[in-house]
Amino acid sequence: MTYEELKKIIDNLHDEIMIYDNNYNLIYINNASIRHYGLKPEELIGKKFGELDEIFWDNSTLPEVYRTKKPVAKRQITNLGKDIITISVPIFDDKNNIKYVAQNINDIYYVNEISKAEEKSIDISNKEKIEIPFHSSSEKMKPVISFIQKVKNIESPCIFLGETGTGKSFLAKYMHSISNRKNKPFVTINCACINPNLIESELFGYKKGAFSGASSTGKKGLVEVADGGVLFLDEISEMPYDLQAKLLLFIQDKEFIPVGSEKKHTVDVKIVAATNRNLEQMVENGTFREDLYFRLNTFEITIPPLRERQEDIDSFADYYLNMYNELYGKSHTLSDDVKKVFKQYAWPGNLRELSNIIEKAVVLTTNKEIVTTNLPKSIFNLNIEYGIKKYMDKPLDDAIEEVERKIILESYKKYKTSVSVAKALDISQPKAYRLIKKYVLNNK
Repeated sequence: MTYEELKKIIDNLHDEIMIYDNNYNLIYINNASIRHYGLKPEELIGKKFGELDEIFWDNSTLPEVYRTKKPVAKRQITNLGKDIITISVPIFDDKNNIKYVAQNINDIYYVNEISKAEEKSIDISNKEKIEIPFHSSSEKMKPVISFIQKVKNIESPCIFLGETGTGKSFLAKYMHSISNRKNKPFVTINCACINPNLIESELFGYKKGAFSGASSTGKKGLVEVADGGVLFLDEISEMPYDLQAKLLLFIQDKEFIPVGSEKKHTVDVKIVAATNRNLEQMVENGTFREDLYFRLNTFEITIPPLRERQEDIDSFADYYLNMYNELYGKSHTLSDDVKKVFKQYAWPGNLRELSNIIEKAVVLTTNKEIVTTNLPKSIFNLNIEYGIKKYMDKPLDDAIEEVERKIILESYKKYKTSVSVAKALDISQPKAYRLIKKYVLNNK
């Protein structure tokens, strides 16, 4: 048998095969990735574990394998709600160091059919049943957290709005973890990552023979997998327009009909959605249903970007540092200069960008302390271009006034008096006083 023939066989096995190298890089995955995550192998191969974990699956095995150097098996739920068992096995080099970790992933179609022996041999704990800690010292986040706590047990849908990477999915999981549904499933489907032609069958399931290529046994939909818990529709804006009507009916009646069936099914599921797009504008453009938009935005939660939550930058930097130190077996610290740079940066990628930068620094830094030279060069461009873009759609006078106001507010906060502000900004004291009166004293 040739290498090409063997690879073709493994590529098309029903079970998922995944292989990582000793730097947590995914170097191989077979075609089962489409069934489990909605993505082709080439869309995943080459990514680091940190870019995939908690987005495509929960309850990860990999860190434990590297820590114990022993095989580990756990039950997991994927982003498409697939119930799977992952068995991870370390492969060693001549010096007994882990060179690769090979994973075999099996589908669990009926949880109740797992034998007692199997239950003892795997970790069936579900990470989503554990309360997720969330701490924020930002004044802008306090009303967000307060609102989440108020609506956590409301049966009506909720929708999280905000820029990419602001933590919408994290907060959705947080809301689930403190709700009366916390011991039931939290199932995620990313509407942007799955073939539009498959979303309906993924959501509502199908009967055997419903369409060409359908499983001979049929399949449960995610709404049924999430029964009693939460179905999180990430990137809801990307849901096909014709399917939006069926989703609206399901939200209203909690009833659905699997593809190829005529029988209605009823479930108890809370719908939580998220998007970084302007749904109101999409309604005006005719690309998102108005009735679905009004149904979803009954409880609308907008997450402010990280650049408006300066107080949170240090706490999240420490959170990600601790997480990646534990993941990679490191003990790095962040220098004061690094934290200053973090405070000056505009974070267009928000928390996701902060997480990625810290992960890279933890992996590549050789000294214990992470210093500014360990950060990517792009972070030292203090996002002047990004700052300019913020004002491009405003009248020039309004943009200039807004920048002037921010400078005066920050200067007065730092220097306290008009004399000191005038000296710092190289303007006359009377002008400094007039500006302080305009932007500070008259707004108290």
